Amino acid sequence: MGLKTLGISTSPRLKGNSDLLLRETLSGAESAGSRVEYLRLCDFDIGPCVECNACYETGRCRIEDDYQAVLEKILSADRLIFATPIFFMTVCAQAKMLIDRGQCLWAHKHILKKEILPVKHDRRAMVIAVGGSKSRKQFESVRLTMKSYFDVIQMIYVANLFVNKVDTFGVIKEHPSAMTEAFRLGVDLVMTTDQPTKPISIELT
Repeated sequence: MGLKTLGISTSPRLKGNSDLLLRETLSGAESAGSRVEYLRLCDFDIGPCVECNACYETGRCRIEDDYQAVLEKILSADRLIFATPIFFMTVCAQAKMLIDRGQCLWAHKHILKKEILPVKHDRRAMVIAVGGSKSRKQFESVRLTMKSYFDVIQMIYVANLFVNKVDTFGVIKEHPSAMTEAFRLGVDLVMTTDQPTKPISIELT
């Protein structure tokens, strides 16, 4: 069986700009032979971390909601594409809730000193982020947040697709190169075996 690629759309807008780019990136991954799955985070009930620190004892989050089902999909994926709109210079609230619930994984790894996955293999991830601001500084927080998250889920951070000055619903389809780059990065995510020393970053205006 081929690689499994999971795409997580964290946007509150169905078929918004980051969501459309994610779908195109998944199409690229599928064309390269990967099995693909699209997941819209707003379809799941995931609450915020409440900082109870119960995970320091168990390595698991004690909150019973849809987080466990989403985490299972993340940990079983060979490739992950994480897509978010940018709100106030960082990832959206839906994305941040999922990321913050990863505190249980951090505890599992760093407090309990246990591996999250019993067998290590080549797992890779990329980020799609779209923001309305003309400033490219909006991507700096996204980079730092996603690097920390990918580290804890044992994935190599290999690429970014960042687009600024895009806000109007669905207008990304009219961008001269964004959809093409999304498809290409999806192919590369599956086909490329070399490990970059730092994430390849495509920033479009």
